[in-house]
Amino acid sequence: MARRSPAPVPLDVRAAYAAHGAELYRFALRQLGDGGAAQDVVQEVFLRAWRASDSYDPQLASLRTWLFAIARNVVVDEARRFAVRPWQRELTDDPATPPEAAADDRLVDAWVVEEALRRIGEEHRTAIVQTHLRGRPHGEVAAELGIPVGTLRSRVFYGLKALRLALDEMGVEP
Repeated sequence: MARRSPAPVPLDVRAAYAAHGAELYRFALRQLGDGGAAQDVVQEVFLRAWRASDSYDPQLASLRTWLFAIARNVVVDEARRFAVRPWQRELTDDPATPPEAAADDRLVDAWVVEEALRRIGEEHRTAIVQTHLRGRPHGEVAAELGIPVGTLRSRVFYGLKALRLALDEMGVEP
């Protein structure tokens, strides 16, 4: 018997905007350094969220994580647009990107990866966290877990594949 996915949860855009709009604006402003562009990003985030609301699954990610994943993609699109037409950037008040923008981007990425790690199996999660995120040697981790090094390497390989799939399901683009 095929497993049926739950019915999509209708997105209350007004409530989502009230809960997350200001935070998304601050994120976009720090990334782009332009208030007008940040407003455009927030508007585009909620437009995309509204259009794709039937694909939102609260079992895969929180609404906040889903919206920030969309925002990250929109900010990248906006930055690419400015790269193609640099003269548009000169029309804004202050084209300099604040130094904390990179830190904010890393924070959002960390939230998204953390959410995706929750979606994969415990053995795969442990292997990835210990070897990739904590940078521990495979031999040391395998000995600690009481498994052969080859088994650990296999768990890392298949865990990364599962992690990529979880990120795809969350709507995160590379």
